[in-house]
This record gives sequence, C-alpha cells and structure tokens, in this order.
Amino acid sequence: MVAVPEAGGAATRPRPAIPRRTLLRAAAAMVAAGTAPAWALLPAAATLLVPGPEGGPLAHWASRLAAALARGSTTAVVLRQSVLGGPDGVTAANRFATAAAPDGRTLLVLPGAAAQARLVGDPRARFEGAGWAPVCAAQGPAVVAGRAGLAAAATGPIRLGLATPDQAGAVALLGLDLLGLPATPVPGLPGERAEAALAQGAVEAVVLQGADVPARLAALGARPWFTLDGPGPRDPALPETPTLGELASGGDAALRAGFVAAAANARLIGALMLPALTPADVVALWRAAAQRWLEEERAGLPAGIRVSAGAELAPVLSPLAPPPEAVLAYREWLLRRLRWRPE
Repeated sequence: MVAVPEAGGAATRPRPAIPRRTLLRAAAAMVAAGTAPAWALLPAAATLLVPGPEGGPLAHWASRLAAALARGSTTAVVLRQSVLGGPDGVTAANRFATAAAPDGRTLLVLPGAAAQARLVGDPRARFEGAGWAPVCAAQGPAVVAGRAGLAAAATGPIRLGLATPDQAGAVALLGLDLLGLPATPVPGLPGERAEAALAQGAVEAVVLQGADVPARLAALGARPWFTLDGPGPRDPALPETPTLGELASGGDAALRAGFVAAAANARLIGALMLPALTPADVVALWRAAAQRWLEEERAGLPAGIRVSAGAELAPVLSPLAPPPEAVLAYREWLLRRLRWRPE
C-alpha cells in the first residue's frame, strides 16, 4: 500500500497499488498510440527468417516489409534477413520453432503453404504454430471460377483443374463436395497452366488465387462461382461473389472446419510472426512499427491484395491452428477423395 498525504497535513490514507496487469495493458496502449514508455524498446538488432529462394517473391516482399518496420519503429532497429529453404516456408518455420527465443529478436515470414503442409501432415513440417503471435499479414482472394455459370456447370460432372492434392487450392474440390456437386479433379495444373486449360476447354473450373483476380477473370471470359471463405463477409475484391459459407451451411462440422483452415491457407500470402510467449509489450511494439508498413503497402498494392495488423489479424490467422478434429477430417477427406496421404 502507498501512503498519500491529504490536503492541509491531515493523516494519510492508503491507496491500493496498481496491479501489474493493468500497467502492462496501459503500456501496450501507449505503444499502439506511439507514446511508449522509455523502458519499452525494441531490440537494436533482429533477424527475419524468410522462405527462399534468394530474390524470390517472398524474399522481395520481406525486404519491403523489413525496411518499413525499421522506419516505423520508435527506436533504431536493424532487421536482417535470413533466407532459408524453399518457397513453401517449411524449412524457415522449422528453424523458427526450434531456435527462436521469445525476446522479439527473431521473426518469421509464414506463407500459407507452410501452414497447409502442417494441416495435411507433411512429415517435413515439424513446427507447431499454436501460440505464435502475429504482427501483420497479407492475403489475397481465392475463388473458384468457370467458363459457364455455376448453375449451368452443375448439370454435368465438373472437371476441376488443380495443382497437387497437398496444396491449399485442392480445398476447392472440397467446396464443390460440400455443395453436393459432382466434380472430377484434374491434377497437375498449377497457376497459369490451369488458366490455359480453362481457356482451351480442357476443364470446366479452376481456382484463381492472389493478385488481379477480377482482371484475370475478364481475360479468361470466366465467371466466379464462389470464394474460398467460410461464414463471414465477402471478399472486397469480389463483392458480388458469394462465399462458400453462404452457399453451403450444412454437412459435417469437423470437415467444414477443415475447409475453413485450408481455405485460409489458400488466401494467405504471408504473415509476420513472433514466437509464443513473447511479452505483450514487445508484441505491441512490433505491431506499432507495422503501422508504417500498412500505410506504405496500401498505397501501392496489386488489385485484390489486403494487408492487416493488430486486432484485424484474428479472422485472418485463427484458422491456421485448427482443432484436431478438423485436421483429422481434412486428412481423411484427402485420402478418400484424392487418394493422397503424406509419405
């Protein structure tokens, strides 16, 4: 207790000490407002683990992110990049899980492909991301589209172009299953190859992901059927296109949760993460620095790409750590529907 003198020299009365949790919350609010206390400082140097290759899309994106974070920090911070492994991000995530201490000195760029590897049971993915603290993220649309409208295509079996069963785009087939529409997967068609197959009539539908989806739809003469989103608002880039959650509200709850998890991986370009148990004031400082990145990225983003930070991250990243029953249901569906299991 603290003794406080009363006016006129009267006897003192005790004042309760401020709880530590209240002080930490106040400090985090001050950091977010740009008025952090003097003792709340980012480390002078930090390492950003980035999926490879050197000079690849994720490394290029991470360079812009690192520069913006350094400019947005209230103290001088040197943020060095360490490029590890391939573009799926599994190697970088494994290193982060085993070597990063919760002191704010190591951060990870986590792509959706790494989270998808964990979801499907890829034995290379040895990390456990539950508890990791997100700082900021970028995501884009993921939409199932066809040359004809969905109603017309539903009259016969739908040939759906896919890359590989273990990639997140395969969740489009699960979406058609949840809608009760007969569909046949046509694997081996990633990215532009799938779009070319659609243009040539080799498939009836494909998955479009990433930037400039409306322009790519127009170039293909394709019509969007539904976005790979669960219940919730529609994708701002495709406001007239329903989500799968709007069209299919029934079915097995665990399998639907598996769909939500894989669909989130399909939309996620990259998320900046801190280790579990990183102190709240350090997380708040990095999120405050990310505000500069948000301002700079939003000014020149490709069409359809969205960036978010802080409280906005909950609906973006919560599906990345699905419950065990959702993981099991999705893996069982992969085996049953696509005859795929991890090696």
